Amino acid sequence: MSSEKRGTIGSFALLGMTVAAVFGIKNIINNNAAIGLAAAPSFFFATLLYFVPYTLVTAEFVGLNKDSESGVYAWVKTSMGGRWAFLTAFSYWFVNLFYFASVLPNVIIYASYVFFGANAELSQLWITIIEIVVFAIATWVSTKGAKWIGSISSFGSTAALGLTAVFILLSLAAAFGGVEFATLLLRLTWLPTRAASHYVGFLRYACLDHPGVGGAESVGVFLNDLKGGVKAFVRTVVIAGLTIGLLYAGASLLVNLFIPEGGVAISTGIFDVFGAVFAHFGIPMEVSTRIIGLILLAATLGSLMMWTSAPIKVFFTEIPKGVFGSKIVELNEHGIPARAAWLQFAIVVPILIIPALALVTSTTCS
Repeated sequence: MSSEKRGTIGSFALLGMTVAAVFGIKNIINNNAAIGLAAAPSFFFATLLYFVPYTLVTAEFVGLNKDSESGVYAWVKTSMGGRWAFLTAFSYWFVNLFYFASVLPNVIIYASYVFFGANAELSQLWITIIEIVVFAIATWVSTKGAKWIGSISSFGSTAALGLTAVFILLSLAAAFGGVEFATLLLRLTWLPTRAASHYVGFLRYACLDHPGVGGAESVGVFLNDLKGGVKAFVRTVVIAGLTIGLLYAGASLLVNLFIPEGGVAISTGIFDVFGAVFAHFGIPMEVSTRIIGLILLAATLGSLMMWTSAPIKVFFTEIPKGVFGSKIVELNEHGIPARAAWLQFAIVVPILIIPALALVTSTTCS
């Protein structure tokens, strides 16, 4: 373990990094599209029964590993030994490699909404090139340490939380101003219908809500970068968890103010639902679409920076000597294994290229 205390970020930056790792504003829309108003109690109970205890467990492990650079790896090693710690760290890093293939296209989509007001059509070649360039930039930024990552993620996460809070406040103002809910908030609408398929869907998304409010463990790798140490970490992560859970549940209750339950589309729902609320207060859809796109773009980039950096610190920083070469695991002045970050980049690039080649080939053959 490292005893170096860099102390380069404050609690606000850590809060932003935690939100960037955990909070996905589109989760509100996606769950409503799948299970309707039942998403609200689902998020509430996920926060109460999972995320709050989860953050407290995270805080306990942080307290036991005050000098750790690797977060989850050190926590599992403390509780279960080195073998399980290695398997956990490898799994944590490996599964994240495929996350980039799903999040990078969102960067392009949200940028399209900012510049064109809609999802612009691009060739698969250009999509892949842009994804690789964006990921290269994200990798370079991630090697600059917590200060850079915190600055970028704080902007995006603050904007996403602010957008959600504004949505809640404006929706409440509209409701108290006389607007009737497109789908009434009756007790029975909070539960799935009697159709077996709806119960299955409810249980599936209720289960997905639980890992959906996970991710707070990722910021544990930046403990030595935080001013205030363990106490500041625990306080910040718990505050982040409660804030995220309340915003998830509160916003989920108001999704169907203007758009009825069952009428929310997963692909464009975030723009339709939020845009309808803004339009009620005189903000044109053309303007709100670009604002929402910009905030989603910033939040996605912040999340990308976090997940580019955290898993490599978990897997590479405190792995036993001899498993990897000393150069790969060597930390730079910012506490990041920079060569491991670029190794990760080299592995992810084929993951981005191969599906693109398959798509182009299938299109050509047809």
